Amino acid sequence: MIDRLGTMSAAAARAMQNVLELNAADRVLVLTDEVTQECGEAFAAAARSLGCATRLHRLPSSGRPLADVPDDLPPLLAEADVVINAIVGDPAEVPFRLKWIGLIEGTGRHRLGHSPGISADMMLGGALDVDYAAMQATALRLLRGLRKAASVRLTTPAGTDLVMDVRNRGFIDDLKARPDAGANLPCGEVYAAPVETGAHGLLVVDGGFAGYGRLAEPVVITVSRGRAVAVEGEDEAAVAAVRGFMATDDGAAGIAELGLGLNPRARLGGHILEAEKAGGTVHVAFGDNDGIAGGQGRSHMHMDYLVLAPTVEVTTRGGVRRVLMRDGQFAVPNEPR
Repeated sequence: MIDRLGTMSAAAARAMQNVLELNAADRVLVLTDEVTQECGEAFAAAARSLGCATRLHRLPSSGRPLADVPDDLPPLLAEADVVINAIVGDPAEVPFRLKWIGLIEGTGRHRLGHSPGISADMMLGGALDVDYAAMQATALRLLRGLRKAASVRLTTPAGTDLVMDVRNRGFIDDLKARPDAGANLPCGEVYAAPVETGAHGLLVVDGGFAGYGRLAEPVVITVSRGRAVAVEGEDEAAVAAVRGFMATDDGAAGIAELGLGLNPRARLGGHILEAEKAGGTVHVAFGDNDGIAGGQGRSHMHMDYLVLAPTVEVTTRGGVRRVLMRDGQFAVPNEPR
């Protein structure tokens, strides 16, 4: 019989050691809830197996979705060095999650593993149980290709044609958490915050967003001067959901992030935490980007929209063009010019 919890804990331990550089001296806080408790317990067991003093804190089921940080959470940070958010990924709780992340990263001393929507299958041979060294090698190739980038053009067979200004907005990977910037678990992307007024064109969302997997009909977002100015499509429910996200506040319609997925075990589906990491995909987010280097967008919303079979073309500050991805296949040269 497979030791389910043991297998999940082993994957959690590898993730925390590789991404959070967990060591026995760390004090670990694992936040979980009723839906994700099995995953929370696996993270806690992994931390204890590595010698860490560990606290498992379960959010109550009543009063969900949360809009604000419960009063009992902030005091727990005083006794933690590492925080794991193994919690449900309800889009309605984005405001709570952004505030909670802000508190954690604002201390300047916590390492955060953020896992909204984590599920057991991600830990049982899925996107959390991955070859981190191989993923790091892919990330380094992409980062070399993005060096000195001035703009990125994203196109897809579905009709996406979006140009983003990325001057002075350096790309980074999410494979190592830092005190000022946590990492998703599972991880696996290279990303940046485009210039807030420097994006224009069409984003045809066919890969999904939070709560929606592969869409029967794509959602088309028109972008002008860095803002979503129209949302259209045949799937009325999906269009209404996107318009609702964009209407959260004034900043919710502003472009926030461009991310290139590189996790070979991440799968497409309604769990955007995992889907946005899938190798050969690209996601564009709108809303808050306070935690991304150079980002100036402020909102109570941050929503990622996934596109499939992308072609990614970079133009450098010197006018050199290079294709990093073609129809969803990496095309990164070993040594870009």
